[in-house]
Amino acid sequence: MARLLGTLRGSQPVARFQRCCGLFPAGEEGGGDHPADGVRHRVVCNGGGAGGQLRPGAPNGGCVQKYVVKNYFYYYLFRFSAALGEEIFYITFLPFIYWNIDHSVSRRMIIVWSIVMYIGQVSKDILKWPRPLSPPVVKLEMRTDAEYGMPSTHAMAATAISFSFFITTMNQYKYPFELGLMAAFVFSTLVCLSRLYTGMHTVLDVIGGALISAVLLVLLYPVWDSIDHVLLTSPFCPLLSIAVPLLLCYNYPKLDYYSPTRGDTTTILGAGAGATVGFWLNNQYVAPAYVGSNMGFPLITGTTVILMLARFFVGLLIILMTRQLMKNVVLRVLCYCYTFPIADLNARRRLEVEVPYKFVTYSSVGFTATVIVPLLHELLGLI
Repeated sequence: MARLLGTLRGSQPVARFQRCCGLFPAGEEGGGDHPADGVRHRVVCNGGGAGGQLRPGAPNGGCVQKYVVKNYFYYYLFRFSAALGEEIFYITFLPFIYWNIDHSVSRRMIIVWSIVMYIGQVSKDILKWPRPLSPPVVKLEMRTDAEYGMPSTHAMAATAISFSFFITTMNQYKYPFELGLMAAFVFSTLVCLSRLYTGMHTVLDVIGGALISAVLLVLLYPVWDSIDHVLLTSPFCPLLSIAVPLLLCYNYPKLDYYSPTRGDTTTILGAGAGATVGFWLNNQYVAPAYVGSNMGFPLITGTTVILMLARFFVGLLIILMTRQLMKNVVLRVLCYCYTFPIADLNARRRLEVEVPYKFVTYSSVGFTATVIVPLLHELLGLI
């Protein structure tokens, strides 16, 4: 068993998977080193962290890596699948469900996403398992290379989002059980495999992430309705929704170098906190449609599609505007309070700056998505 775990934790299985999918380091036997063999791409595969310290996955101070793509089907499939685990997907998909499909489903998905991602991010910085080595692995992403590897939070998020959506809708709407299960399985599998293809995780990282997420879903499922009821009705909900995530962010595990995990965690918890306050406010003061009744899967007609797209693009525009506005305002206030220039990246990475900067910005985004945007939809006649 120990030998098997050691193999799954190693870089060689990841490298072999990449080669099977047509991704080679330039110059490797079978990979070719001529333009005719495929377009060669350059990526900075390693680099120093804050203060000159190395990133977890970096065996040296920095290099430039070339790679050859021989199978563009797998290349674009897995690059797209990897994007399904990024912020841009969740900041669009979760609000889309809330605005167009079902409020109760969206509430549960956001809560599960917040819990799962917090546990995953903290686990990385407690376990401190490095990412696959390059070489032999080809790394296609740079930003997350500054983080540790175990567990894969892409795998955790994909498993949590897809299966929580499936579980919460299978008893409310009429669709084939097998179809829903297959869709959830395919979605999570593609995201998991994309983390191997991009060279960002070992096999054990991905399996561990998916299993942790599955266990958390099993534990949360029996109390989903109770949590939802408390969040909608408790008079302490707004205070706790802000105080608890902030406390967790300020007490995030400390590292010897800068890693984006704390900032990413603060972003997720901030968005969840703002959305939760919005859920509570809707239940207390807005029309009952926001809590009691489900919009349900709408009958797909031309008019329905136009309305759904209109709600989505109007909402997305407002979210992006809110995000940009709050980033500028909050950052300038913090620059004034802590007396540092706005371009000072190291200062912006300090705990007392990064946490309020990210938390206030994204809690505003979550609140806007659940309160301001639906009110605007109603004002524009889109509901």
